[in-house]
Amino acid sequence: MDVKYANIVLPLAQNYFTFQIGEELSDLVVGECVEVPLGKSKIYIGIVWAIHDIKPDYKTIKTVYKRVGNSPRLSALQIKFWEWISSYYICTLGEVMRAAIPSALKPEGFSSEEFMRDLYKPLTISEIKWGEKINTIDELNRTLEGLKRAKIQYRAVLELCNMANIKDTDTHIDRSFRTLRNAFDYDSTIIKALEKRGIIEIVKVEITQDKLNNVPYNTNLPILSSAQEIAFTEILEGHKERDVALLHGITGSGKTEIYIRLIDNYLREGRDVLYLLPEIALTSQLIERMKRYFGERVITYHSKHPPRKRVENYLRVNRHNGGELIIGVRSAIFMPIGDLSLVIVDEEHESSFKQTDPAPRYNARDCSIVLSSMCGAKVVLGSATPSIESYTNAKEGKYTLVNLSERYGEATLPNIIISDNIRSVKRGERKVHFNKILLDSINDTISDGNQVILFQNRRGFSPYIECNSCGWTSRCDECNVTLTLHKMEGKLRCHYCGFSTSPPQHCPSCRVGIPDAKGFGTEKVEEELQKLIPTARISRLDRDTSRTEKGYKTIISDFSRGDSDILIGTQMLAKGFDFSGVSLVGILNADNLLNYPDFRASERAFQLMTQVAGRAGRADKKGTVIIQTSQPEHPTIKYVADNNYIGMVHEELQERSAFLYPPYCRVVTLSLKHRDKQLLYDAAAVFGNEGRKIFGSRLLGPQPPSVDKIKREHILCFMLKIERTGSFARAKEMLLNIVKAMGSDSRFHSVSAQCNVDPQ
Repeated sequence: MDVKYANIVLPLAQNYFTFQIGEELSDLVVGECVEVPLGKSKIYIGIVWAIHDIKPDYKTIKTVYKRVGNSPRLSALQIKFWEWISSYYICTLGEVMRAAIPSALKPEGFSSEEFMRDLYKPLTISEIKWGEKINTIDELNRTLEGLKRAKIQYRAVLELCNMANIKDTDTHIDRSFRTLRNAFDYDSTIIKALEKRGIIEIVKVEITQDKLNNVPYNTNLPILSSAQEIAFTEILEGHKERDVALLHGITGSGKTEIYIRLIDNYLREGRDVLYLLPEIALTSQLIERMKRYFGERVITYHSKHPPRKRVENYLRVNRHNGGELIIGVRSAIFMPIGDLSLVIVDEEHESSFKQTDPAPRYNARDCSIVLSSMCGAKVVLGSATPSIESYTNAKEGKYTLVNLSERYGEATLPNIIISDNIRSVKRGERKVHFNKILLDSINDTISDGNQVILFQNRRGFSPYIECNSCGWTSRCDECNVTLTLHKMEGKLRCHYCGFSTSPPQHCPSCRVGIPDAKGFGTEKVEEELQKLIPTARISRLDRDTSRTEKGYKTIISDFSRGDSDILIGTQMLAKGFDFSGVSLVGILNADNLLNYPDFRASERAFQLMTQVAGRAGRADKKGTVIIQTSQPEHPTIKYVADNNYIGMVHEELQERSAFLYPPYCRVVTLSLKHRDKQLLYDAAAVFGNEGRKIFGSRLLGPQPPSVDKIKREHILCFMLKIERTGSFARAKEMLLNIVKAMGSDSRFHSVSAQCNVDPQ
């Protein structure tokens, strides 16, 4: 028999490893999960990627251990999709596997015991059924006759007959009869005795969350307004010609109601829908709403679920019952959906859809479009502030553009007031971080029984502490960044490497001064506002308060019910929440959004402020938004105040066209990292010289990023810009060749190089 080999993808930064296939696994097929050895004693779960007869050039060829029974088989679509991600985002198949498969389905260990301990085992229940000895009524009667001396066993069999509803007049045994072991009130000694006699059999049945595709759901769908009906129809008509539709609907216009109608269309046909959201915190509110309409057809998938829950939902989708709605964040793009027919990407402009670290550094929005093209599904991108790239694609005719320019029901757009920080200080009208107009409005709003949202895009108490005597600031030893003060937990914390320490009582530099908190984050806003308005019930929503699923659900549900008056938060607040009681939104410091060294800074600032402002006045109450800024004449501030998305886009496109930035080019950034700063600069010089021979002025850098040292590694960055008319795939290939050539130089083999395609 010819020896066969298998290329196995493992969750490592490699494409695959080759193993020999033993005779007992001769029927192994592509896509199956297998258990394989690697190194001296490590055991991994891997995926069969290819089967062939080419012997690898290894000193020792290891053999595949066995199949993994509880793991799903990758479909041809998933394999094709993974290969595209690996190619487009310049990463290995192993890195794609690491992101795509739930951790509990890919255990690893240094021994079989360690491996088996972490291997996912489905929950099971024990059921009792008739054993091999009981096939006919005559056999049952003979068995009962033989048990008359074993009185307890005799009673147990009689009870089973009653549970199976067997009567004296019956002529045959119902072999399909089963009952739960827990429902049979006899101890294990009796059960084992009956099992040994062959009278009964104990079977383990896996507990699954499978639902049949005929499960009914609420047919009382939301009634659409005339504007929503038009938008709904335009999407359906647009999908006849183009696979992607961009729904540009202002905040509060009722995009979700349109999504519900679209979802219903496909679920009724027994087909599957994927609904992607940018933020876990947003899913809980949306899931409750979707379950009111689609009940048990709703499946969720995100990292706040415990490992077992993620696996159970992954396997439920893999079994494919049809007609299911999968709701999740970016990782849900890897769910093994059997009949994907529609993908909805809500708040499509959000940078949260882009994975930054580790690889694969994919964008779930862009991946959803590619995946849909592979399986013939349709896509709806929705946003009140679409990304400039998506809007340009729509204007150029690549996507169907659908506009929804009026709010749903009685709601109207809020009044937006610009409050000048400098003027307030000069007039003595500023208390700590609140201008008088904002503080008065907060008091008035609460007095009227309404709610307030305050936006400050920085968590913690203050960004750093500083000695008033010598100017010393608290900095991270591992990263070139200040330590953020988290007063409630009494820690200075690095938001990059996680290092934490207690704040010093005296300046460690001059030993005289006392370090004081500078700047402000959400925690400080909460503390100061509580002093200014002692009667207010205040909640805070940021990474610190919403580390667990229960934590953020509690905060959101309390505010939704009106149990808190003021909600203070970071950009998590800008992710599409719908709070009917909010009539005032305050943006405390617009300047830190505008003054950011990135070509997307103005676009991002507009999106964030517009989205946060959209939380006000979403019911029948007229909303008000107050933006505190030291740059009241800044063009972006004016565009937000006028709700002028088109004006912002036109100005941005002019600048990006002049300096060649997306959407007029494609971008790849390369980050070089090393602990030896001089070695890093030498490697960057070599890479830059070689790169400019090929790319010329298209290659920018090296340039240190705003945080140029993380975890003791110094960082230098390059940016490669490729015109739309050029071959992006060829450019990436040449870039990778230069990286490989640099890595082959013995001086620089330890320099880490990370490519980021379409960075955000």
